[in-house]
Amino acid sequence: MSLYTVIFSPTGTTKKVADTLASAISDRHTEIDLSANDRSFSGTAFTSEDLCILAVPSYGGRVSRTAAGRLKELSGNQAKAILVAVYGNRAFEDTLAELQDLAEEAGFSVAAGVAAVAEHSIVREFAHGRPDEADLQSLRDMAEKIKASLPRAAAPVIPGNCPYRIYNPVPIAIEVNENCVRCGSCAAVCPVGAISKEDPSLPASSACISCMRCVAVCPVHARQADPEKVAFIRQKIGPVCQSRKENQLFL
Repeated sequence: MSLYTVIFSPTGTTKKVADTLASAISDRHTEIDLSANDRSFSGTAFTSEDLCILAVPSYGGRVSRTAAGRLKELSGNQAKAILVAVYGNRAFEDTLAELQDLAEEAGFSVAAGVAAVAEHSIVREFAHGRPDEADLQSLRDMAEKIKASLPRAAAPVIPGNCPYRIYNPVPIAIEVNENCVRCGSCAAVCPVGAISKEDPSLPASSACISCMRCVAVCPVHARQADPEKVAFIRQKIGPVCQSRKENQLFL
């Protein structure tokens, strides 16, 4: 069995969750980074002997359109898939259900689902520092249960609605301040190529998906989300983000 992590992880927390699950299943895995903007995934194919961890962040309770489009390029060929939705302590809603449909349409055989909590990518005080050690241990325990269940044929019951909730993310402008040294780190890793490589000090184009990757990688903290929009989101979702939510496993 070859193990793969297929991830869309702009700020790194989804990757951390996927890597933790993978390391508890096998001492070796191959990563396929769906956030890479410089490659096509249409030639990426698996076999029925493979196991793939398909991990995405929840964007407003859905799979982001960018991640969904790239997942559709894969050829699962009945490889077993562990679905992972990572969310910022609010709710994952229809993310896993949509991910299941995308996986099955691409030819994967869904074996399990995981909903994991991580630090909110925009309002970072929500679930700050997560996944923490308790989260990581729970993911390791889940991985052991998944590994033991793999020989079975039955698909798990994944929560969610069809039709999915309306995909209506709040667009957030990423501001650039005087700290910018035009190093190009942000432009090099933007999943949708929304930042000019010729002049990375310019604001992102309308292609921006507010994934916060440029904010996360900037070495001089020159990029930040519009404070007014952040305050709006904080007020809107704050009441449901206060209590600690735990990771969930669906087998």
